[in-house]
Amino acid sequence: MSRLEHLDSDNRRCMLIAISGGIGSGKSMVCRVLRCMGYDVYDCDSEAKRLMDASNSIKSAIARDICADVIIGSKIDRKRLAEIVFSDSMMLDRLNTIVHSEVRSDILSWSANKQIAFVETAILYQSGLDKLVNEVWEVTAPNALRVRRVMQRNGMSAEEVQCRINAQEDFEPESTHSCVKFIENDDLKPLLPRIMDCLNVLAVCGGNTHISQ
Repeated sequence: MSRLEHLDSDNRRCMLIAISGGIGSGKSMVCRVLRCMGYDVYDCDSEAKRLMDASNSIKSAIARDICADVIIGSKIDRKRLAEIVFSDSMMLDRLNTIVHSEVRSDILSWSANKQIAFVETAILYQSGLDKLVNEVWEVTAPNALRVRRVMQRNGMSAEEVQCRINAQEDFEPESTHSCVKFIENDDLKPLLPRIMDCLNVLAVCGGNTHISQ
């Protein structure tokens, strides 16, 4: 029986692993591989958008604390909101505070009956998700490659992409997670063996499989 199949039988909580990394690092590719292998992956970006669309309390808070003009009827003008928060770190912090308390609650509900699952996030520490996960897989790539990937994917200019990278990297957590593994996604070597290395040595840091709440 593998390590993944043989978690402590007394542990009734899901083991959560964060797949983290800045925009363009390639963390979504890592997550696609994990899904193909049969693992459950929670995409914080898409799920946050879903929650924002569904929650009137989130929209009201955005209008109150960030900019009323980004709420048009019952819809959020995402382009305008992105322009505001990615050019003002204080506004980005406000948006994260508004949205991610609901995201954290949603993750706990989603993972309740799972043994092991992954959470994809670009803002692990800003969102407070580092407190929920047992382990972090940090996906990295050279800056120039990250810029090129996002330009090709989103049709953005190099300056726009770099602005988003800078906004994410300006944040410095007071402390980092105690169990971090790095996956270099540089397009130079196959990605699958790097993911398998992390899976093969998957271990509970500090002997504690319980999730902090």
